Amino acid sequence: MLFPKKVKHRKWQTARKSPEKLARPDTRGITVSYGEFGLKATSPSRVRSNQIEAARRVISRTMGKQGKAWIRIFPDRPITQKAAEVPMGKGKGDPDHFVFEVRPGRILFEVSGVPEDVAKEAFRKACAKLPLQGKLVRREDTRA
Repeated sequence: MLFPKKVKHRKWQTARKSPEKLARPDTRGITVSYGEFGLKATSPSRVRSNQIEAARRVISRTMGKQGKAWIRIFPDRPITQKAAEVPMGKGKGDPDHFVFEVRPGRILFEVSGVPEDVAKEAFRKACAKLPLQGKLVRREDTRA
């Protein structure tokens, strides 16, 4: 699973953002940069590190030995949780897992070296592992 080696702050403050702000399209990481096809998020969500790993596994298994895959997101936001049956108070809980806050338009995964139907099937299976909706996007070649 993905998580940071070292963090500056062990616990973050809770991000209290309105649903309108979360539904705004992302401005960074919105183009396919490495591969031929990308999985673009169409809804906002928090993606856990184990969900990213499950999606990566299903993409690599669907592609087989052909092609290459890239993960374009990294979970660096710590989420804390208090232990079970612990009374209220006595401070904030310990870090439990890490997430990445996805906004619509963000490219999550990229693949290259496979036909479009294989990439579409891989991304369809990967979306089933993620708590968001996504779609396949093709790279716009700007070099020509």
